Amino acid sequence: MSIFVVRHAKAGSRQRWDGDDTVRPLTEDGWRQAEALAARLAGEAISGLWSSPYVRCMQTLEPLGRTLGMPVVAEDRLREGTRFEAVLALLAELPDGAVLCSHGDVIPELLDALVRRGTRLLTAPEWRKASLWVLSSPGGDGHVATAAAEPPPAP
Repeated sequence: MSIFVVRHAKAGSRQRWDGDDTVRPLTEDGWRQAEALAARLAGEAISGLWSSPYVRCMQTLEPLGRTLGMPVVAEDRLREGTRFEAVLALLAELPDGAVLCSHGDVIPELLDALVRRGTRLLTAPEWRKASLWVLSSPGGDGHVATAAAEPPPAP
């Protein structure tokens, strides 16, 4: 039983974006990463797609949603600045095979919280844009036993 956690793909420089950061879109490289992530996850038993409502996160899961014929559901508990407690509560609610997309502040905090609760890391941490974490709960009891990171696909 697995849940997949994706950091959004490349979206360009926050400092060079002129406007509301919640609507900053993926770059061309980011779209290529999103397509590669869709190819990577398409063979998994995916049950649904949940994303931070920020455009760059929603766009990161759009290719997978198209491939699987599933909508990407905006989830406020995955937005920037969300505390790990809210994300842990979300994990407890989601079915096996869920894919989540969030941000570079949320995901490390989530993994730190999981490790404090007994999750064993199988790989070195990976925080780059479009990286993927596979959270496994072999007992089906909701406890995340292991977490493994995969590097981002080349753009």
